[in-house]
Amino acid sequence: MRDAFYRIGRLPPYVFAEVNRLKAEARASGRDIIDFGMGNPDSKPPAHVVAKLKEAVADPRSSRYSVSRGIIGLRRAQAAYYGRRFGLELDPDREIVVTIGSKEGLANLAQAISQPGDVFVVPDPSYPIHTWGFVIPGAEVRHIPNLPHDPEFFSWLEAALAQKPTPVALILNYPCNPTAATVDLAFYERVVDLARHYGIYIISDLAYCEIYFGNTPPPSILQVKGAREIAVEFTTVSKSYSMAGWRIGFACGAPALIGALTKIKSYLDYGTFLPVQVAAAAALNGPQDYVERMRTLYRERRDALVDGLKTVWPMEKPDASMFVWAKLPDAFSHLSSLEFSKRLLVEAEAAVAPGIGFGPGGEGHVRIALVENRQRIRQAVRNIRQFLQEADTRPQQAEQMR
Repeated sequence: MRDAFYRIGRLPPYVFAEVNRLKAEARASGRDIIDFGMGNPDSKPPAHVVAKLKEAVADPRSSRYSVSRGIIGLRRAQAAYYGRRFGLELDPDREIVVTIGSKEGLANLAQAISQPGDVFVVPDPSYPIHTWGFVIPGAEVRHIPNLPHDPEFFSWLEAALAQKPTPVALILNYPCNPTAATVDLAFYERVVDLARHYGIYIISDLAYCEIYFGNTPPPSILQVKGAREIAVEFTTVSKSYSMAGWRIGFACGAPALIGALTKIKSYLDYGTFLPVQVAAAAALNGPQDYVERMRTLYRERRDALVDGLKTVWPMEKPDASMFVWAKLPDAFSHLSSLEFSKRLLVEAEAAVAPGIGFGPGGEGHVRIALVENRQRIRQAVRNIRQFLQEADTRPQQAEQMR
């Protein structure tokens, strides 16, 4: 009997598993671990959205099958959102499909448009599904450094696009998970020009577009002239409305890609539970003051963390997203990001995500998710400051727990 499977064999060991194991062991022994590891919002969703969910659940018809592409009311709500936010008029039938979170949408789009031998260009580091979503169905990934503000970025990009075989698509994610980097519309204009020149698609992950801290909201690539024919963009209610577990996302843009995703989903699922879709429509159509409160909340958490650690562990303040991307402290630069993350967990009781989990380009960094309240962040700051200040004399307990 075969026990080695092609697609599973293409996947490496899960990098975060070791940190998760140590976290579970520490909590089982009664230790209070402050968890910045996963981008898992801790706030309650808007009250009117929860009320709408309860109302919809009470309808006995709501337990029937939904539709894989999402109910028309939710697709229209997403179209209205794009109209308000980006000044675009999207066709809910041809240019929008509801996904079971943006991660499922990305993975199923990869399945729909990939075949063995195909190549996709992905910046490194990146959110894991941006790479492995294409590796799983048998495609290859061509990485470029994920440094969009580096003067060499477009040289790297053009070299990757010019190399044979010509890629099928380029994957982008700004505001970026994990690096929190942002780009402007001029960046997207240059990308679209290159994509049209080489005849490739663009897949943009815009999951964090509503979590920004300056006066200029992150743009959509679909705002660029001609982009709607070659680009598809993923958004989600997970972060904007603290509805991560509800699993509602969207793909919007190029009808060819939306059609491919819609068709493959028709074979794989019946969509998210209907009341959740109804409630998600209420989130998009209703008052948006909640989203502004979330921006304020994440800004305050960012400032509490970065300002609290600046004398012992300087790190840049992100302009957007719910993450801080931090280079390892100088005294620990000889360690891998995984080893540093393990020491931080064991000795400072703070869990972070090692940068290597986001690709080779993430080595030397950790990602800190702003998913603990300010009181917990202040406690973590005290723990981390003490750990860093005593690092040279404190026994390396992480080594003992291996």
